[in-house]
Amino acid sequence: MTVVTPPSLDAFRDAAATIGPYVNLTPVQAWRGVGIEAAAPGADVVVKLELFQRSGTFKARGAVLNLLRLDPQQRARGVTTVSSGNHAVAVAYAAQALGVDAKVVMLSSANPARIAAAERYGAQVVIGGDGAASFALGERIAAAECRAFIHPFEGEGCALGTGTLGLEFVDQTRGQLDAVIIPVGGGGLASGAATAVRALLPACEIFGVEPLGADSMSRSFAAGGPVALERVSTIADSLAPPMALPYSYALCRLALTDMVTVSDRELARAALLLFQEMKLAVEPAAAAATAALVGPLRQRLAGKRVGLIICGTNIDPEGHAQLLQLARDAV
Repeated sequence: MTVVTPPSLDAFRDAAATIGPYVNLTPVQAWRGVGIEAAAPGADVVVKLELFQRSGTFKARGAVLNLLRLDPQQRARGVTTVSSGNHAVAVAYAAQALGVDAKVVMLSSANPARIAAAERYGAQVVIGGDGAASFALGERIAAAECRAFIHPFEGEGCALGTGTLGLEFVDQTRGQLDAVIIPVGGGGLASGAATAVRALLPACEIFGVEPLGADSMSRSFAAGGPVALERVSTIADSLAPPMALPYSYALCRLALTDMVTVSDRELARAALLLFQEMKLAVEPAAAAATAALVGPLRQRLAGKRVGLIICGTNIDPEGHAQLLQLARDAV
């Protein structure tokens, strides 16, 4: 296992000050309603509404910080990345905000609305095929054009950026959290946010949640080191990288209490609950924390004050309608 030293609270605070002009302080709200009270009896639920972040997801935090950490020569040469959607949109946003040229590689399975969003921010979008082919293309572009490669979930810059979300959440709830649930794809969000929450609230239980069909972090925990999946299958494409990587895995292993998994049907039902009671139109990944609370963690977190991270909303109307229909069909 890769041995890493978690970022310090001072490092997270410095990161927050650095990216502050370019990101939103997203709100926190109590979730009250008969639906959540029935689905998670006794839980006192608060939600961190990160779907209101610039670019539509938490990804803006790490993208902005990584670009700001480049030296002037690197910024002048531009950046590239690889993404199924949200990270590409975030890098495009950060590049536009900082006057940097961006060429982003997106998977052929990327939602057209996310491709359009990246283009609206001024990025040149290249469709790269499947995940492996897209990563290979991104690396070739970085080498051939001397662009800085902004990784979608691995590295200190990503963790420091997402750690600012953890700082905010604890501050906004005055530290009154018994548990926090964080969606996990590659682990970029959890590696930072969980590390910051753990440093501020050592007794808080912090859970990561993955889709059943893309459970690389859960399998990595079981194996004692990062593993790759032969295939992924989930409606939560934002949580579906085919592997865990050493840095984000190591931070998640240190900071998370446990990992749980949820099915696509559970994700869809949670999205429906968020729409019905909170009036939030979220992508499947952003329903993961809710799905974990009302599913595998329902009994474990009864009677506790639980924080949910609602991580993004880059979904088009047609996709959201299909998600809600899946939820109705699953009843």
